[in-house]
Amino acid sequence: MHILVVDDQDLNRAMLEYMLEQEGHQVSMAVHGKDAIERFENINPDIVLLDVIMPEMDGFETAPILKKLAGDLHLPIIFITSLDDQDSMLRCLDVGGDDFLAKPFDKLILSAKIKAHGRSRELSARILEQRNQLKFHQLQTDREHQIVEHIFANALSKNNARPEIVEHYLAPASTFNGDLLLTSRSPLGGNYVFLGDFTGHGLAAAVGALPTAQTFFELTQRGLSAGDIARAINIRLLQLLPNDMFCAACIIELSCSGKAASIWIGGMPDLLIVDKQVGIRNKIQSQHMALGVLDDDEFEHTLINCELSPSDRLVVYTDGITETMNSNDQMFGQERFEALYNKNPKADIIDVIQVLDNYRGKEHQLDDISIVQVNCLSSPSPELNNQKDIPPLPWQVNVELTPDDIKQTDPVAQVLDMVSAFQGMEKHRSTLFLLLAEMYNNSVDHGLLKLDSNVKNEDEGFFEFYLQRQAALENLTEGKLLLNVAHNPQNNSVRLSITDSGDGFDAEQVKAQLKDSDHHGRGLKLICELAKTLDYRDQGRTIIVEYALD
Repeated sequence: MHILVVDDQDLNRAMLEYMLEQEGHQVSMAVHGKDAIERFENINPDIVLLDVIMPEMDGFETAPILKKLAGDLHLPIIFITSLDDQDSMLRCLDVGGDDFLAKPFDKLILSAKIKAHGRSRELSARILEQRNQLKFHQLQTDREHQIVEHIFANALSKNNARPEIVEHYLAPASTFNGDLLLTSRSPLGGNYVFLGDFTGHGLAAAVGALPTAQTFFELTQRGLSAGDIARAINIRLLQLLPNDMFCAACIIELSCSGKAASIWIGGMPDLLIVDKQVGIRNKIQSQHMALGVLDDDEFEHTLINCELSPSDRLVVYTDGITETMNSNDQMFGQERFEALYNKNPKADIIDVIQVLDNYRGKEHQLDDISIVQVNCLSSPSPELNNQKDIPPLPWQVNVELTPDDIKQTDPVAQVLDMVSAFQGMEKHRSTLFLLLAEMYNNSVDHGLLKLDSNVKNEDEGFFEFYLQRQAALENLTEGKLLLNVAHNPQNNSVRLSITDSGDGFDAEQVKAQLKDSDHHGRGLKLICELAKTLDYRDQGRTIIVEYALD
């Protein structure tokens, strides 16, 4: 222990030096306050024994200056005094003194006081060292966070959906957001929207954002369907994330006209289709597991196709909204959230967040909160130089499917893989997928399986229909489908046709019976919306669609 003795009396200094050195301490001397201050930085003592009455500068004046020079490290100051009046002793404490040592000096008392204050000095040194280490780690963490934020900002800077179509609000519960919003324009002018909710929140939850964003932007630029994008992201996250992490997600592809959307949704709250005039007109429940859970051979990338109008909005959100807690530990809940739109069909995101904030009050936000509103409006079509992109060569793909093929494979995706291999076709893949999927499902359901769509008009009709479909598909042993995709360079179009071996039907009557209010028949309406022409031949057994590439 290094001790500084400040006293103007030679005898006092000599006695203290002798007693302290006997205890094994290093001792430095100063004859008055100014001398102590001038020598302080070179000495850097652990404890100061300071006389009160001295020439040049007394102890009352010296003590606060020495404390200031010591900085954040505690410097014990023991006043050496023969003063015994209460006011003088109180003043010693007021100016920064920590203890007193009375004259004449008692060796045992001096030793005890030095040991006691030495322990406080050592404790202060450890605390200061730990504080400096924490400060260093905090600065290092802040720097790392800045780097990660910069990387995230660059990764998400590609979001380019039209602001009048995609509106959003994202509020992370901590520095990093476990909810991820990605948007992109399709090569044909439509809009892709991805909203994901990774397990937990903060940096750990945000680690999946980079591979997800990279995959999303790469595939949307190629015009792949929402189902293909979901499948690719699932593979990527399955490879990267630990077993206890996954990403609930909704992927929307809104057509250029705004009248049709393809949706993949897994592990998310119900997507709401809200009409500005009547409120919620439909809800789409999650059909799949979250991303990063299932192996590729178990993963389902089937889509839900919706027919929309300009007054419709697609509202997708994370469970941070419905699970928001108030001061009574009650959740905001799905029912209260939906009632908001039914009460005020024109409610926008700001209205929703205001209601949510009022409900939460002063309670801490426990989870990331995200809500996206996709307005079903048309987008300007991009300028496409099809003569340059697509060579003027005719080509076609023919596939014949047996019952085993229909049960065990996904022929639509495989046919599109072949079609996309032709130059310039990949950007049309998403629209071709929607067209071919609707045609294929129609031919299988009604041509081969002979299912009745009127079941869908009943309550829970869609669920009952798909139960019947699954049972009929398992029992299918006869029949076949012929798929044909052909490029016609003269018309700059692609002709899609599917022929089934079923009994056929009166196609004209079916078209005449289609009504806007029907639950079924929407697949046919979507085809009419996206395709140049639609036709039935061979007594309804063959459906032919022409899709314009310009």
